[in-house]
Amino acid sequence: MKRFFSLLAAPLLDYWQGWLRRRHPLGPRTLRLAQQRLYIFLSRSGLIFVATLLAMLGGAINYDLALAYLLVFLLAAMALASIFHTFRNLLGLELAPGRAEPCFAGEAARFEIALDNPGRLPRRNVELRYGDDPPVAADVAAGDGVRLWLSLPAPTRGWCVAPRLTIETHWPLGVFRCWSYAYFEQRALVYPRPEALPPPLPMAAEGIGEGVATPRGLDDFAGLRPFHRGDSPRHVAWKAAARDDGLMVKEFHGQAARALWLQWEALPPGLDVEARLSRLAAWVLAAHAAGHAYGLALPERSLAPAHGEAHRDACLAALALHGLAGRPAGDA
Repeated sequence: MKRFFSLLAAPLLDYWQGWLRRRHPLGPRTLRLAQQRLYIFLSRSGLIFVATLLAMLGGAINYDLALAYLLVFLLAAMALASIFHTFRNLLGLELAPGRAEPCFAGEAARFEIALDNPGRLPRRNVELRYGDDPPVAADVAAGDGVRLWLSLPAPTRGWCVAPRLTIETHWPLGVFRCWSYAYFEQRALVYPRPEALPPPLPMAAEGIGEGVATPRGLDDFAGLRPFHRGDSPRHVAWKAAARDDGLMVKEFHGQAARALWLQWEALPPGLDVEARLSRLAAWVLAAHAAGHAYGLALPERSLAPAHGEAHRDACLAALALHGLAGRPAGDA
């Protein structure tokens, strides 16, 4: 029976999702909640409230109590007056998509949404959520704005695409719920989950044949590092120390040194695709933390050896999109 109802509800759900996308197409960079985009109806608490009022009205009629009539009509009038305030709490708000932070598979991808209130009235308890996830609520002062971060589970590597965004409010009494929908073109890159206990870096396991970390020398200036006891005073960056950046030492790399290569083909043949990506991701993080110059060689592309956070992110992005051919993956 449960399977029958699920098969019956699937076409209705698909039709509902298609209608919402036609009614609320992919939004521009800034979306204003106009009157035609807002819906309002009784909330779950409002349904209980109405049932309670009907029970009270029945008791008032049965016992002919004037004070009971007064209480019922007073509560009903307050609820009806709240419709206007609930609707106005969202009317005119502006939403815009912000940043999307990358993450590793198994973590939560985070998406930024900017809420702006150009009106002269503050907006109370505005809630944003994806699907059935718990909402994120905020108050927006008059003429001000806030930035909220929403999270989505990212179980697999690739692109995690933000689904339909729901904007709603139950303010002030919680009897009515006013809501709207928005679709923004947001996606976060999900890196492969790093292997928990990876083997040592190839240079430590295989020696010079796979390349070694670049040693200190006197040929090329490579950057600054904190001062350690025993460093030569000739290498101290006195200009940086004068700027109150702390005592820093100039780092030099020899030209003849070889860089570390993280190669797909050098991995054991028994590893599947995801296991290879997981190990390479762990090695990228380890090489970056150790300060090595490292390169990444995949079947479809290679990244030349380099340092820095930008190179680390480029290597992780190449691993995340390996074999996906630009297709969104993850939570679409």
